[in-house]
Amino acid sequence: MDLVCGLDVGTSGAKVLVVDPLGKVVARAESRFTKPPYVPGPGLAEQEAGQWWEASKECLKQISGQVGDQIVGIAIDSTSGTFVPVNEQGHPLIPALMYNDGRASGLEGEVKRAARELSERLGYSFPPVFSLVKLVWLEKERPDIIKATYKFLHAADFLVGKLTGDFNCTDTSNALKSGVDLISGMWPEFIERELGLPLSKFPKVFRPGEKLGEVSAEASRETGLQAGTPVIAGASDGTASFLASGAKGVGDWNLTLGTTLAIRGISKNLIRDPKGRIYSHRHPEGYWLPGGASNVGGKSLIKTFGEGRLSSLDEMAIHSLPSPIIVYPLIRKGERMPFVSSQAEGFVAGKANDEEELYAGYLEGIAMVTAWSVEEAKALGAEGEGDFFLSGGGGRGKTLGRLIASALGKALVKPKEPGAAMGSALLAAAWAWYKGKVSRAQAQMVQRDEIFEPIPAMIEPLKGKREALKKECQQRGYL
Repeated sequence: MDLVCGLDVGTSGAKVLVVDPLGKVVARAESRFTKPPYVPGPGLAEQEAGQWWEASKECLKQISGQVGDQIVGIAIDSTSGTFVPVNEQGHPLIPALMYNDGRASGLEGEVKRAARELSERLGYSFPPVFSLVKLVWLEKERPDIIKATYKFLHAADFLVGKLTGDFNCTDTSNALKSGVDLISGMWPEFIERELGLPLSKFPKVFRPGEKLGEVSAEASRETGLQAGTPVIAGASDGTASFLASGAKGVGDWNLTLGTTLAIRGISKNLIRDPKGRIYSHRHPEGYWLPGGASNVGGKSLIKTFGEGRLSSLDEMAIHSLPSPIIVYPLIRKGERMPFVSSQAEGFVAGKANDEEELYAGYLEGIAMVTAWSVEEAKALGAEGEGDFFLSGGGGRGKTLGRLIASALGKALVKPKEPGAAMGSALLAAAWAWYKGKVSRAQAQMVQRDEIFEPIPAMIEPLKGKREALKKECQQRGYL
């Protein structure tokens, strides 16, 4: 039986899924890095890129011993914003600069001026942690590295090179933070003309789901994969996770509730947000993927109530709805969505009579921020009448899932395999079996685990409380 493989490489290790044409996982493997990302100084974050390959090899050897001769395609995703310069043999010239490395702070203004036309067309700017800004830092501080570089590669690109021997490939999803023009699929001229970064050192750009090459004889010996196995363009881990959710049609949305909250939908049109809350990736089939992230999320529950008690509190909270309080559940200063404010702080308005009511108020707060964020995206022109999906460990509680559904007025579907490795497997499947249509792969392969229905008695109360929440934010000067 033909199978496809998805490889996800994050900040702590690698994960592999091997999936059949119906979406059943027939093999999986995981390998943690021997060393986590390290911090050589305040605001810095680096990692040895070689670890990515070592962990990936370990995973691939495990699954190849079981089903390696049946794999007809593999795709790779990884963390966007992380990059490493390599020489022509694919050897890293310095440690990889991680997605959250802030050494380029202060240079974003230079990039903003150079990228003004691109930013106006695509609707987003370049903060210091974006790869392009860090590349400008590298050009200023280490011109010797720029000169010695063959290609600037994102983490997934590096692994594609290790599998194929070709270190000259990237995809539009990973390349967004390096400045690729998502409309033309090309590197803009301002990168070289105004920022001094030679365009010849940027890899060739492919659309997620396109064939990049084949597993080389050398990689076959190292991983156990069959030489000649097609290697398909993957995506950023966020885009791969979005695909794994099952969101596949215009107007569909995925809500990822982990430490923080992220939302992403499918739109026919490019959504531009002058306030910087929402920006758009490109869908493999040409649609747009507007989305954003809030600092609200599951971490507020863990910090306030303790991780070990969340399940029992979630069960009890259903009896305390609606709560007598209004909560904006931030745990650190600053918010990114549904509004942008560096001064915003979490608050509880009113008084809870007991811990169950307080917990219920926090759940309502997360649900209202989620619905408010989707509302703001729709106000910018994003479609929102499709299906809604819920992913992430922060959404494990049934009461929280149902409250988010109530705030949206829509049922939420939880996928069985929500991880990014599944999304990469879907991109490989799209190439292998569905003529490049990842939506067709999703329709056949994404399996549903659970459906959260709205709580009828909470739909109207949450509408009223959301307006009260906005008013509280306005009075505090956040809006």
